[in-house]
Order: sequence, then structure tokens, then C-alpha cells
Amino acid sequence: MRTAKMTFAQHSFFLILILLFSRVGIAQQNDETEKLIKEANAYMNQAEEALSENDFAGAEAAYRKAIAKDPSNTTAKYNMGNLYYNREKSGESQSRFVEANKVSENKEDRHKINHNLGNSFMKQKKYKEAVEAYKNALRNDPTDDETRYNLALAKKKLEEEQQQNKDNNDNQDNQDNKDQNEDQKDQDQDNQGDKGEDKDQDGKPKDEGDNEKQDPKDGEGDQENEKPQDQDPNEQNKGDQDQKDQKGKPDQQKQQQPQPAQGQLSPQQIKNLLEAMNNQEEKTQDKMNAEKAKAVKTRSDKDW
Repeated sequence: MRTAKMTFAQHSFFLILILLFSRVGIAQQNDETEKLIKEANAYMNQAEEALSENDFAGAEAAYRKAIAKDPSNTTAKYNMGNLYYNREKSGESQSRFVEANKVSENKEDRHKINHNLGNSFMKQKKYKEAVEAYKNALRNDPTDDETRYNLALAKKKLEEEQQQNKDNNDNQDNQDNKDQNEDQKDQDQDNQGDKGEDKDQDGKPKDEGDNEKQDPKDGEGDQENEKPQDQDPNEQNKGDQDQKDQKGKPDQQKQQQPQPAQGQLSPQQIKNLLEAMNNQEEKTQDKMNAEKAKAVKTRSDKDW
């Protein structure tokens, strides 16, 4: 069985066909790309016209359409970033400048994009990011004095911010330490106060100190309270007469009756004291009996 062999002419024919189809496809793709670029440029022109009429919304919409048609359009993204920046929308402008920087292909564009990106960061007080953006701008154009000045300003702002943060942290640490010391001081005072409540000034337990400080005159007061207050007049006269008789017989008094020791009562004083107590007790009993009789009578009247 013989197989058909492809000749050189046939090989060449197939290669020519492949190349033709490839070129046709590339041409069609190029035509589509050129078409999109043209449409993007048309939207760019519309955006410029809207800006000339202060139509911010119209310009923004036209730039968005231009980017949608040609995502690699650096100019559209850069101009849209400037549009947001001039409208005090620093966050949006920052995003557009970052996008433009990614698709930029020449140093001149990258210099302008990073310069304006640094300005956008400065408005947001992102000084560290601004420093990096200005450095990137100078890498693409070291001769730009305006960018160099902005870089110096961003570095100064960054240093001030870092110093302020350091001072705030130090002040916070000092305040925390102060509060902790005050809390410890209050705790020590509370502990010292608790210990002081259990002791008097001599360091003795409080109850013991109170007992030791009891007035020694309390005993004398009890003795004074025991003196007769309602002594019978006859008994008093009798006691006075006895004292007069004893005064007339000093020698006999010394022999018959021993002298009371200092701080003790004589037999006569004891006798007088007992009689006075008896009289007082009888009076108290009579008074109680009278009150009981009165109480019974009152209750009977109320029940009736």
C-alpha cells in the first residue's frame, strides 16, 4: 500500500496560506485597535470642551469613556487625575495618578505624573508617601527645581509629624506613669489608714487604749451618788446631836471608837447612809404603787 507524499510545492502553498490568514487577522486587530484609539481621542476632545464650559460632570464622564475604550491611554488617566485634584478630591486624583503611572512609557510623563501624585499626597497630609512620589519624579527629571522644593517641604513636614507623634507618646507615657503613681499612693494611704484604725497613738490596740484611758474619777462619782439625798430631818438632827456629844468628850471618843482610816466611812456615817437608803426605797415603792393603781383605774375606764 502506497501513501501519498506531499511535495515541496504543496508545503509551500500551506505556509503561504497560514501567513496570509495571520496577516489578515493582525490587520483586522490593528484596525480594531486604531478604531478604539480614535474613539478614545474623540471622548478626550469632549472632555476638554466640557472643562472649558466648567462642566465637571460632563468632563468626568467623557474621560471615563475614553479610558474604557483605551485602557492604556496615559493622557486620559493623567488628565482625569488633574480634574479630581483641582476639584479638591485628593483621594480620587491619587488613584488616577497611580493608574497613569503604571501605563506610562516615557520619562517625561512619569515625571509629571509623580510630581502631581506627590502634590495629591501632600493635600492628604500623607508626607511619607509624598516624599517617595517626589523622589520618583526627580529620578525621571533631576533638573526640576519645583519638584526638588516640594521634596524638601515634604521631608520637613514628615519630620515635624514624627516629632509630634513622639512628643504625644512621651506625654501619654508620663500621664500613665503619673496616674499609676497616684493610684499606688492612694492605695498606700488606704492601707495605712486601715492599720491606724486598729491602734491608738501609743501603738496599742484601740479597745485596750480606751480601757486604760478611763477616768479614775468615775469611782469617786459612784461614791458621791451613793450619798443620801432624802435624809429624814429628825435623823439628821439626831446625827448632829451625837456629833456634838462626841465633840464634848474627845478622850472618850478616842477610847471607845476607832478613827476611820482615810477614804473610809465612820460607823455613824454608814448608819446614816443605810437609813437614808431605806427611806429612799420606801418612797420609791410608794410611788410605784400609786402609779400602778392609777394605771388600773385608767384602763378600767377605757374598757367601760
